[in-house]
Amino acid sequence: MSSAINNAFYDTLGERWYTAQDDPVALLRAEAAHRNPWILKVLEHEFPGRKCKILDVACGAGFLSNPLAKAGHEVVGIDASPESLEVARRHDDTGSVLYQNADALALPFQDGHFDAVALMDFLEHVEDPEAVLAEASRVLSPGGLLFFHTFNRNFLSRLVVIHGVEWFVANTPPRMHVYHLFIKPEELRNACRRRSLAVQEIHGSRPRLTVAFWKMLFTRRVPEDFSFTFTRSTAVAYTGFAKKV
Repeated sequence: MSSAINNAFYDTLGERWYTAQDDPVALLRAEAAHRNPWILKVLEHEFPGRKCKILDVACGAGFLSNPLAKAGHEVVGIDASPESLEVARRHDDTGSVLYQNADALALPFQDGHFDAVALMDFLEHVEDPEAVLAEASRVLSPGGLLFFHTFNRNFLSRLVVIHGVEWFVANTPPRMHVYHLFIKPEELRNACRRRSLAVQEIHGSRPRLTVAFWKMLFTRRVPEDFSFTFTRSTAVAYTGFAKKV
């Protein structure tokens, strides 16, 4: 069996990015709905009253980019999937996000160009996450913020993120996640430090154990009211931000 991660399935989603409940992309929508208000709150705290230049790396269909633009920020979203970028453009109510096909390992931007860079649900999809961090740090201005969300590497995360999603969410593609690409929080802290990025906050996250959660387990469909919450434990998934020093 191949150990290579399957990133190609995102190209096939089309409008299902925004509509499907019988697909793990519905979990991504719920995660974004949970994290986006926190990201906006951090931006307001660090850059009060200011419109920021933000790069959303591996932006997919714009789950973060479009809300950031709606909040008044200047946003660039890059992705390796032209199909996903087209969906993102259609859902950009502001018409202001610059969506473009680009490589996270060779960002087509000048040094220090952005106030913030987002790497949400992305580091666990690449073989060399530190190279991604290096490019993100390069395009960040001094004092700029790096946002991240990824998965810890241990037995529990493997059980929940890989096997649990395969068992309990319909149409989960093979190798959507690959265990060896998961990253322990301390590994990420150290990689950030080597790239002049000082981690400021890390929060664990998990699904809320509501009726919607239990309904998913029985139906293999993700209800519209399925939701996530922050938690102290980073055993499975974690979200945070670092500052360029």
